[in-house]
Amino acid sequence: MRRPAYPLEHSVIESSTFTGVVMPRHAATVCFPSPLGLVEVECADAGVTRVRLGARGRPREVGDGEALEHARTTRMEILAYLDGRLRQFTVPVVLGGTPFQREVWAKLQAVGYGKTRTYGEIAAELGKPRAARAVGTACGANPVPILVPCHRIVAGNGSGGGFAGGIRMKNQLLDLEQGRA
Repeated sequence: MRRPAYPLEHSVIESSTFTGVVMPRHAATVCFPSPLGLVEVECADAGVTRVRLGARGRPREVGDGEALEHARTTRMEILAYLDGRLRQFTVPVVLGGTPFQREVWAKLQAVGYGKTRTYGEIAAELGKPRAARAVGTACGANPVPILVPCHRIVAGNGSGGGFAGGIRMKNQLLDLEQGRA
């Protein structure tokens, strides 16, 4: 099986030999309490590889070096965002995923703070106007929610659509942003 092309400077492992999807390795983890519950951030030396909302366990820091510094900075930025003091993240993000998923995630990053778009609008921007469900699936596979703002994408009928942290959490994030936008 041919491995997709990724920047060579990132350490990657295959997460599934069936799909050929590769994900960067993480070297540090920070888990911390937030208004959304526990949030777990995993980082590699190159940047953030995963954010888990509603994580289980207890607050902790594991790892060292640049990866741990990225994780600590991400914690600081997420807490500032949730407190309404930050609108744009500066931490580097390292994404695996399929080419289509990476295209969708790039479009999500262009949706501004306090704004929403529909799955269909994102699909149309990608030149695939009938791919709204595929866009929703890519949003659901987003490994770094909040940093890549999949919560800003809603269903065409005005309902929230889905979200990894649940629709209640998605609405909390939208309310936070729209109340301060």
